[in-house]
This record gives sequence, structure tokens and C-alpha cells, in this order.
Amino acid sequence: MSILYRNDKTGVFPESWYAASAEIPPARPALDGDARADVAVVGAGFTGLSAALELQKRGFSVIVLDAHRAGFGASGRNGGQVWTGFRQSPKWVEAKLGGNAARAMWDMSEAAKDQVRRLSAEHAPDARYTPGLVAAASSDAETAELAEEVEFIADRYGYTDATMLDTDAMRAVVKTKGYVGGIMDRGGGHIHPLRYVLGLARAVEAAGGRICELTEVTRLEDGAPCRLTTPKGTVTADHVIMAGNGYMTDLVPHVAARVMPINSFIAATEPLDDPRAVLGEDVAVGDSKFVVNYYRMSEDNRFLFGGREAYSLGFPEDIQSALYRRMLALFPQLEGVKFTHVWGGTLGITMNRMPLVARVGKNVLNASGFSGQGVALSGFAGTVMAEAIAGHAERFDLLSTVPSQPFPGGAAFRAPLLTLAMTWFSLRDRLGI
Repeated sequence: MSILYRNDKTGVFPESWYAASAEIPPARPALDGDARADVAVVGAGFTGLSAALELQKRGFSVIVLDAHRAGFGASGRNGGQVWTGFRQSPKWVEAKLGGNAARAMWDMSEAAKDQVRRLSAEHAPDARYTPGLVAAASSDAETAELAEEVEFIADRYGYTDATMLDTDAMRAVVKTKGYVGGIMDRGGGHIHPLRYVLGLARAVEAAGGRICELTEVTRLEDGAPCRLTTPKGTVTADHVIMAGNGYMTDLVPHVAARVMPINSFIAATEPLDDPRAVLGEDVAVGDSKFVVNYYRMSEDNRFLFGGREAYSLGFPEDIQSALYRRMLALFPQLEGVKFTHVWGGTLGITMNRMPLVARVGKNVLNASGFSGQGVALSGFAGTVMAEAIAGHAERFDLLSTVPSQPFPGGAAFRAPLLTLAMTWFSLRDRLGI
């Protein structure tokens, strides 16, 4: 079964705390008949909607197509962390691309965070962007690596919003003995992702764009113009932006071979009597485990705890138990606290955990594979693709130079091979090596 429908009912948002705390509009009509636009965007998440906004600002007509609903996928389900930089370290980027290109990449990552802050303020103030992000380390070796990174970005890029936390300082913020140090990044933050993406959708429509929900693209023909086929109609467009990320089907083989869909899961507890018994500040936290834990408090004092990545297309029957065990392993003080919402979603990862930004046809652009850091980077990638269509491709061209390897065996074999790798990395996490 297609990744689009394997774990979800068509057009029905998951029973997440996000959905319960957002004003979700009625479904927009599906495409029925033939349509024409300057640009067709496939996927109504952070990437596609940010691209549409930028294109409309530049005078292009836009139609956005989504198989489910605007904000239905990872954009409306994720942990809400707005991270600094990329999944790979700045040193890695500099080693691969050189100093000048690495500096430009850093500047783009900073612009990505700025874009989230600006667009949320303009279009989704209810998303409550909040500064403060902690990268937690489980060992002295990991703490030393983080310290090197903090020193590197301060020296190279003048970034001073990130400071080191020793063991005592870490445990004053994150009330667990599971970490020995980490980074406090005041330049990162967290946000209600579903409210944010719904605000972007409203902004696209307010600017004259058209969003067709419940409209799966079943065929893409590259050309001048391009043609997209859906169950009840077609779209003819001069340019196409592919913005499905982990929910993308095999429409573009180049992308399918390089971006793997994986599942991650989040639970929300009942409201805590004393949220500071878990987090001393209103920050989001992600740790250094390969199978990462990530968490923060909600505005109504629920603990939102995520993790337990799964490398099969289907969700496990029991999501809750594993999440609860992982939460208590870090925070035994939460014993007896109940989960009220548990949900999962699909994201896209690449072999090197860097985004895949590429021209995948004569008039077709793609951005995907944000590997868990997409709240800022995915929307910014949409803006960069819009710039390229408008004739200003400098930032797109730089992002497209990041090395991107297909998974061994391509799309057919990427999942079983990575499952073997995950078994090894999970064992390393448990053994602390």
C-alpha cells in the first residue's frame, strides 16, 4: 500500500494533541477538471506552502495539490523544534563544500530560522514561537563534541546564542540523570507546527493561491509545459515543485532512491501539576541518541515526548508502550502520569542526513529528506525553489551541490538495509558506545 494511505484514513488528521488544540478548517474541494497555473506544487506542508507564498509575492499563479489536507503530513505532526544549522555538523559541511560555501550554507540555515519567526508572527501568531532549544549529551565524549561545535560556530560564524551546559547546569534545566552536559541554544526554539502550517495555508489563499485537497498526483509529465494527472483532473504548469518529503510516492525515481520514509511517534501526557519537575525552562530538547528522544512542554502543561523511529512503512500496533518506557527511563518522576494523545507521522531521511535539493526534470524541482530538522529547513527550501523559478537560483544551486547518494539498491532495498543499520545503532545507544 502507498505510504500516503498506509497509516492514515484519507483526509483525516491523526488524533494528536496538535489537532485537538488547533482550529482545522473544513476540507477544501478536490481538483475536478483541468487547471492551468504558472507553477504547480505537490504537497501542502511547510515546503510547498512556503514556496507558494514566495511565488505569489513574485507574481506567479500557483496551484497546490495534496493527497490529504494542508498540514496533514509531517508538517502538522512533528516535535516542533526549530533547530540551528543542519543535521550534519558545520565542520562536516565545511569539509565537504569548502569554507566559502559552508559559510553561505550557515547563513541560509540562519535565514531559515528567521523565516519561521517572521511567517509565524505574520500568519500564525497562535503557533506561539518560543526561543530556547537544548541539545543533550549522554556521555563525556558527546559533550566534548558539542563543545567543539559551539566553539567552531562562534569562531567561524560569530554565533554566540549557543553556550555549553555542564552537568549541573543541564540537570537544572532538564530534570534527568540521563545526560552529562549539552548545549543551550537561545537562537533555536519551538512552535506549534500544525497551527503554523495552517496559518501558511490561509496566507496562500489570501494571496490568491488555490489549494486542492484530497487530490493525489498519480502521474507527472515533465516538459514545457509540465502536466500532472489526478483522479478527477489535470494541471498544466510551466514549472512543478515536488514537496511531499516522506509522503512522496515514486513519481520521481531520482528522489525515491535517495529519500527514505521513516516513522516517528509522539505522545502527550495529561497536564502536569508541576511542569518544572521535568523541565526547568520552557525549552525544547533533543538528545544525542541515534534513535533520538525529543520533547518539550505544551502551553497547557502537557509533556510532549517523541521518539522511537520505525523503519517500516506501517505503524506498530502498540505505539504507546515503547514511548512510555523510553520516557520513564529518562524521567522516572513521571511514573503514573497518563498519556492522553499518541500519534505517529512519516518523515524523510537521506543517507547523509542532509536535505536533497535538486532539479529532477527540465522544469521540475524537488526538496526533501530533511532528516528530522525540517521545521525551519523545509520551509526555507520551498522559498529557495521559488527563487530559482523566478530566475534567482544562487541559493538553490548551492544547496544542490550537497552530496547525495542513493540508498544501496535504490528504492527497493533501502528499507531492509537501513533496518539492519538501525539494529546496530540502537544496540550502541543501549550500551552507551
